[in-house]
Amino acid sequence: MSTRSGRDGNTNGRVAAVSRNETYAFSKPVRESVTLLAGLGVEGDVHAGRTIRHQFRMTYEPDLPNLRQVHLMHAELFDELALKGYHVTAGRLGENITTRGVDLLSLPTGTLLRLGAEAVVEVTGLRNPCAKINDFRPGLLAEVFALDPASGDFTFKSGVMGVVHTGGVVRPGDPVVAELPTGPHRALERV
Repeated sequence: MSTRSGRDGNTNGRVAAVSRNETYAFSKPVRESVTLLAGLGVEGDVHAGRTIRHQFRMTYEPDLPNLRQVHLMHAELFDELALKGYHVTAGRLGENITTRGVDLLSLPTGTLLRLGAEAVVEVTGLRNPCAKINDFRPGLLAEVFALDPASGDFTFKSGVMGVVHTGGVVRPGDPVVAELPTGPHRALERV
């Protein structure tokens, strides 16, 4: 899929769904809209905050900056999983924003994603899938996280994380425009 856009702002990407959850749970209910708050994340979401809000990591890194304010996932992953017999829909894997038509996994670190009329999220890295995915659907972890035996590289398919630069309301159907950073691009790493 080649729908990344450069500084010209052309893209075919769209927001497919938005989700948030006030409590720690694996999945997030789909909403009609979410409000992104600059420097914090999704208003009313348990993972919003300036410092780490990931339940496990808060126990040993509570004062580190929250680079996981917003979790974005591509709906194309759900299509791929359906071909393998896994029925997964928006919000079920814990993402806040589900996109369609944007190759999130190939974006470099620092890409700015313009969502709708106002909101801007900076991509900080890849989501590191956790073992709870297998609690949700047995065997699913192997489909979103794999080790390439030839290269020894890991493949992370469960979306990207970001921080909110500019707040705003995001709704399904909103355009997604990716602005790549200037200079040499740095590949995404897990955060």
